Parts: sequence; structure tokens; C-alpha cells
Amino acid sequence: MKAVIQRVSRAGVTVDGSITGEIGNGYLILLGVVNGDTEKEMKLMAQKVANLRIFTDENDKMNLSLLDVDGEALVVSQFTLCADVSHGRRPSFINSAPPAEANRLYELFCEELRNLGVKKVATGIFGAHMDVELLNNGPVTILFNTDEWKRG
Repeated sequence: MKAVIQRVSRAGVTVDGSITGEIGNGYLILLGVVNGDTEKEMKLMAQKVANLRIFTDENDKMNLSLLDVDGEALVVSQFTLCADVSHGRRPSFINSAPPAEANRLYELFCEELRNLGVKKVATGIFGAHMDVELLNNGPVTILFNTDEWKRG
């Protein structure tokens, strides 16, 4: 499972001119489900995301998590994070999970964030063409990859 986490002051996603999800202070999470991912990777990713300490404390140190600041999350499914660009000039998406499984794990990830205490979890629409707007705070952008954690 792969994710791009962006600390934002606000973010929103629109599909066909209608807002499907929007948040204030928190994280925009672009989530890619890799072929072979299971609920184990999903739970690990959700735990890491909810507890990642990239909000600043009173000493201006990145020391507070999404849960600590009562932040919100906008989760957008993005299979293109699973792209293989090692050959040629056009990306291959063979590493992406099949749509039904990717959607299942995406939905479970959102539910797991809620279960961990994230007060608001907004979403896009799985498989839709989405317009995503954000005001990156910092900017702070972190890349997550559960495959790398398995090796470490």
C-alpha cells in the first residue's frame, strides 16, 4: 500500500462539479492499493497515518499527530501511485490491485481511521475522475510505502 500524506489547512474533492468531500485542518491522503495488499497492510497504514507527528507544537517542533490536533482527513483513492515507470515512457499499472479489492481496502482504510479516532474522514469517489484542491500547510508532504516497511 502506498500513500502520499500532505498536511493541509483545507482540501476538497469535486466530481462532475459537485463537492464529494472537503476538510479543514488535517491531511489530504492519496492512497494507492498494490496488488497483494491485505487488511494487515491497511491497518498498518492507518495506524501510521493517524499517529504520524507532523503538526507543530508550542515550540514549533513537529511533535503532534492528526489525533492530537483533532484534525480531519480527506482520503482519495489513486491507483496511479502504483505505477511502474521503469520501462518505456508510458506507465504500467500492473502492480495496482484489482478494482474490487482496491475499493474494499480503500473503504476499510477510511473506516479504520474513523475507528482510531479521526473526527472527520471525507472521501472522493472511487474510480471517478476527480478534481482535488488543497492548501498545503508547510508545505509538508510524506511518502508512505508498506513494502519498504517490511524490508526494514
